[in-house]
Amino acid sequence: MQTNTRTLLSHYSRRKFLTVGGLALAGGLAAGPSLLRAAESATVGEVMPRTDAGFQPAPLPYAYDALEPSIDEATMRLHHDKHYVGYTNNLNKALAEAPDFQSLSIEELLGDLAAVPESVRKAVRNNGGGYYNHSLFWTMMTPDGSGKPDGELAAAIDESFGSFDEFKEKFTKEAATVFGSGWAWLIVTPDGKLAITSTPNQDTPIMKGVAEVEGKPVLALDVWEHAYYLKYKNVRADYLSAWWDVVNWPMAAELYAKAKG
Repeated sequence: MQTNTRTLLSHYSRRKFLTVGGLALAGGLAAGPSLLRAAESATVGEVMPRTDAGFQPAPLPYAYDALEPSIDEATMRLHHDKHYVGYTNNLNKALAEAPDFQSLSIEELLGDLAAVPESVRKAVRNNGGGYYNHSLFWTMMTPDGSGKPDGELAAAIDESFGSFDEFKEKFTKEAATVFGSGWAWLIVTPDGKLAITSTPNQDTPIMKGVAEVEGKPVLALDVWEHAYYLKYKNVRADYLSAWWDVVNWPMAAELYAKAKG
């Protein structure tokens, strides 16, 4: 049963869960077949969980233990059910104090933080970033990791960085040298080029006027300690090495195509 569910989720995560901003979200194992059927027929604007009560945490697109041994079950439960859900709840609390902004998409909120009322801007930046980044991060991983990209994304990586191995080395170095907490990214810049960058805390490359290098995400890697400390302690390098085994390259390719389009 688990294998069949994973196969379905793999298919849906590649084909059914792309949004306008390049953000992909997948329905989770815990949600069961009803969510998968609903997701298959969802429109572009419906794939990010949203109700009248506000933004909703997206279920994981695989079982909590599906990414082992790269990422352990205990970490995934803590990361998703506590940290991610916490960001989601705090984002909704902040927006409750700015009702005129409650109807905006997460991309609209983060893409123009200067327009958000100063009284809640910091909370929207931190928690909205946490919501966006993690919603993307879950889909960037799969128990069926293929090892490396192919097609247009592979060609673009070779053109931009020399080879996949050189890209992997540069991306890993970017992630390893993030000071404190933050994220490493592969993005498509406004001029259509691939770039490797990083952001502190829960900032994201879609934050115009905030991100050092702006662009649309293709690959995202969480290097906050809560993403790896239970298994890898303070050895971030071991986490980074293991993470490459679960990268969802088909999803990255979809995001790349969407960003270029």
